[in-house]
Amino acid sequence: MSDVVIRVENVGKQYRLGQVGTGTIASDLNRWWAKLRGKEDPFLAIGEANDRSKKGNSDFVWALKDINFEVKRGEVLGIIGKNGAGKSTLLKILSQVTTPTIGEVKVKGRIASLLEVGTGFNPDLTGRDNVFLNGSILGMTKQEIKNKFDEIVEFSGVERYIDTPVKRYSSGMYVRLAFAVAAHLDPEILIVDEVLAVGDAEFQKKCLGKMKDVSGQGRTVLFVSHNMAAVNQLCNKGLVMQYGTVIKHGDIDEVIPFYLQSSFGNTICGEALFESSDKPMQVKRMALKDQKGNTIDKPVSQSDSIFLEIDYDFKKQFKKCNLTITIKNSNAEIVWFLDRTDFHKEFFVAETGSYTSVFQIPNPLLKAGSYFLTLGISDSQEGIDDHKRDILQFEIENTDSLRVNRAGNLFLPVQWEMKKK
Repeated sequence: MSDVVIRVENVGKQYRLGQVGTGTIASDLNRWWAKLRGKEDPFLAIGEANDRSKKGNSDFVWALKDINFEVKRGEVLGIIGKNGAGKSTLLKILSQVTTPTIGEVKVKGRIASLLEVGTGFNPDLTGRDNVFLNGSILGMTKQEIKNKFDEIVEFSGVERYIDTPVKRYSSGMYVRLAFAVAAHLDPEILIVDEVLAVGDAEFQKKCLGKMKDVSGQGRTVLFVSHNMAAVNQLCNKGLVMQYGTVIKHGDIDEVIPFYLQSSFGNTICGEALFESSDKPMQVKRMALKDQKGNTIDKPVSQSDSIFLEIDYDFKKQFKKCNLTITIKNSNAEIVWFLDRTDFHKEFFVAETGSYTSVFQIPNPLLKAGSYFLTLGISDSQEGIDDHKRDILQFEIENTDSLRVNRAGNLFLPVQWEMKKK
């Protein structure tokens, strides 16, 4: 159809572990001879799914296999999945950085890609020179770059360093300038990988705003991120990948809950234990308990409080420690955030040793639904932290039929009375 700008048909990408190419001249000759006779590549019949957590029996791995989907003009597609799912490989194929082993990709329109920090940058050139170099690589004419140069520099926020070699830039400055160039190409299709995680919160907000502007002009955006809140905010369509295959494709409000639920195996997870490591500060255990002290393994009533127990170790003294707790709903929206400094007004000093903390999450607070809990401990002075993201899952059950379709994220009772005049 005319409004389809990307069509991916039966795409697969195969790699051989530890080797470049097939590894031997004989293998290459076998492939060439099969192609000459119009036969299928003999190496496509072998290979295993790309499950990085398991030892395989084959040297051939399918980073992508049997990928089929379409993207229409103006859609903002969020591509999500765990590390190693094949997201970046897919974007490289769409950006024509690499070719698929099998299958076909059809793209209609000019593509601007930001796949890695500083892609196309020469570290010995200044920021100014790299704007022209990178813009040319992305397909802009010299006059186009001149016309947009001031706008690009202003957006990037690195004007003071624009005539400094980029090898002296921080990773955040790198990505600021690289994104600014790609975003001002005025592409029909903008492809952005997880590079925004390098930038600070202010720049991430600016980038999301720019991508919204691009999509609002009828252009198409493909966005890869582990930040579900950003994906939910920006995207209207979603695609979930696992082991190099697509396991869900549809509206974003269906895709994100599916991804979060599949990460937990659709079960309540009230306790998590973590292996010891060399980290100087480390969370060892997290557990959600009910009012009787039992680990939560079933839905909790709206009227019951929840208690979070945390065991953690400090292998040295830290003088500016903090602890944060984040609760997200099934759409990856943050519905409750707790920062210890909110009620203690200062950081705490942690001596060497093992500790346990208990926090009460009062109810009624959350409306009925599924929730995911993230915990973080950190030291602002030394920049050391240990974050456990979306580790625990719990469910609040509806105890009142009148509240089945209640809107909003929180359920907070208030005092109310009515007096007759």
